[in-house]
Amino acid sequence: MWIGSESEEAAMATCPECDNDIDIELDEVEEGDVVACEECGTEFEVVGVEPLELARVDEDLEEDDESFEEDEEE
Repeated sequence: MWIGSESEEAAMATCPECDNDIDIELDEVEEGDVVACEECGTEFEVVGVEPLELARVDEDLEEDDESFEEDEEE
């Protein structure tokens, strides 16, 4: 999780995967929204707006869900 620098209308965060700047319009996002890095596609959930806080979306959860569904079918 990290906190980006922000102005009144927009916030800037840096992707920890590729160091690309992620521009986020604060008036267009709310907690729970998912934003993606335009450079590498890594997805982040907005966990706070004032101040801006983002957390990487954990793709391992999706894989665990799929294996759980496969176990139920057997």
